[in-house]
Amino acid sequence: MTAGCTRRALLLSSGALAAAMATATGRRSAMAASQTVATRPAIRAGVLKFGTVSWELDTVRANRFDEEAGIALQLTELAGNQATQVALQAGAVDVIVSDWLWVSRMRSQGEALSFIPYSTALGALVVPAGSGISGIADLRGRRIGVAGSPLDKSWLLLRALSADRYGLALDRDAVPVFAAPPLLNGKLIDGELDAVLTYWPFAARLEAQGQRVLMTVSGMLEALGQAASVPSVGYVFKEQWARANPAALAGFQAAVAQARTLLAGTGAASDAAWNRLAPIMKAEDDATFRTLRDRFRDGIPRRWGEAEREGAAKLYSLLASLGGRELVGDGRTLAPGTFWTGAE
Repeated sequence: MTAGCTRRALLLSSGALAAAMATATGRRSAMAASQTVATRPAIRAGVLKFGTVSWELDTVRANRFDEEAGIALQLTELAGNQATQVALQAGAVDVIVSDWLWVSRMRSQGEALSFIPYSTALGALVVPAGSGISGIADLRGRRIGVAGSPLDKSWLLLRALSADRYGLALDRDAVPVFAAPPLLNGKLIDGELDAVLTYWPFAARLEAQGQRVLMTVSGMLEALGQAASVPSVGYVFKEQWARANPAALAGFQAAVAQARTLLAGTGAASDAAWNRLAPIMKAEDDATFRTLRDRFRDGIPRRWGEAEREGAAKLYSLLASLGGRELVGDGRTLAPGTFWTGAE
């Protein structure tokens, strides 16, 4: 064998050995990562693909806040709010986002669910930029688009405020149109509706297009003597699961808190986190992106203590009187245990 052939043989042998070593190292790293994940309790969260909760939980995973908190967060995309509720009840997921009215209703029916806050963001009543409507009193005879059904909480609050302050029965003195939020937004832009009462992400999109927010739902609450800082929706889970997995729940709360701190910030790190979320936010333009970001930040809970829980109980009583059994079931007062305060 020539010297050149010997050198080539040595190089090929060395390359094969290096490749084998790299493969073995990669396998060991993958096995170690797998073992690390296996030692962390998994939390399965049911989310809507384009729901705003995905912004928070995607931030948790992208920044590995779940790893830091000792958990493995897994996201399961579901088709709608009812699907998330069914998945939780069936045990297919551990955590979903829903409102505390539903949690209280389930508890009154014997299903022990509990709630921790996710967002205080509520909707708004929006009118066209050039509208002559300057206040609630001007809604008489107007076509009002309402996101959801006649039992929508914002609609009940608007009706209560209109009756209390202006003697208006909006279900009779106006023309309510109940439909899905995207359809209502389009009809307002096209001039087919005089006002739209809708959920905050859709109100934010209208605001970004130059439409005018006549009144927020938070403003309605304040006008009715209610606390506007009460969370509208939160993370919901089975009480039995929480008691059996206190470390996992604590880790989930810690990871979410880190994500909120990052998203609420005003520095370069927060900007980068939001820019990374832009594709799932589905913002049509920069103005929409900024408005969605700002309204999300506005809804991040700042406090959650006894005062807020008492405010929720007071609001429950008001909503129960407005919506009746169709809204809250048989529970005339907020069910004890609706709000998770710890394993005690």
